[in-house]
Amino acid sequence: MPLVLLTLHSCKTTKTISAGEAVRNLSVRQIVKRHYNNTPEFETARGRMKIDYSSGDVSQGVNLSFRIKKDEAIWLSATMNLAKVYITPERVSFYNKLDNTYFDGDFSYLSHLLGTDLNFSKIQDMLLGQAMLDLTDGAYTAEVVENAYQLVPKRQTQFFETLFRIEPTHFRIGKQLLIDPSTHRSLSIAYNKYQEVTGVVFPEEVDILARENDRETSIRIAYRNVEINREISFPYSIPKGYKEIKLDKKL
Repeated sequence: MPLVLLTLHSCKTTKTISAGEAVRNLSVRQIVKRHYNNTPEFETARGRMKIDYSSGDVSQGVNLSFRIKKDEAIWLSATMNLAKVYITPERVSFYNKLDNTYFDGDFSYLSHLLGTDLNFSKIQDMLLGQAMLDLTDGAYTAEVVENAYQLVPKRQTQFFETLFRIEPTHFRIGKQLLIDPSTHRSLSIAYNKYQEVTGVVFPEEVDILARENDRETSIRIAYRNVEINREISFPYSIPKGYKEIKLDKKL
């Protein structure tokens, strides 16, 4: 289902953000505090995404419209409504007109796709450039690596390993890496550029790489024409007669 994978009107105030300089005397507490103090504050966001997807022998590029109501809903629509995605804190739903299929259920489909347990908050954080795990929960070490503040847990577990890099300009995530050694799954997300839209710092280019054993899925997101705090709606209904996608319970 690559067409529907996770699967900004352009404003004159939109600009790409240049990198700042990381200093070496900030404590973990200061870095984490600044990251959360710079959480993007908005009610709604809308715009377009260009998504390039690759997995195995399948490669595809697709243009999507996106709408986000903070903490409530994420909506994606492909050109000519060929596919739509609607995500709320309670469910994930999408349909694909190319093969007349749909999914309507929990977060297991996306969790399997990206190789890590997901919920609404994690998906929203991933799209906005925020840490997908709570950085206030646990002890970390900090060092400057490639002009970013790299945070690594003082004690990694045999079940889960993490790494976060926070860029020094607005203290947003530059890279986050989640690894589950027990299942040979990893999720790496790199935020190559950020842009400022009417005072809100929003990602501009994001690279997602999910690995599970020998399977590798690559997703590149380019945000365009982002608008903040405009009126939005979420038109969505699964067409009649479509075949439901059912996941293997072993996944």
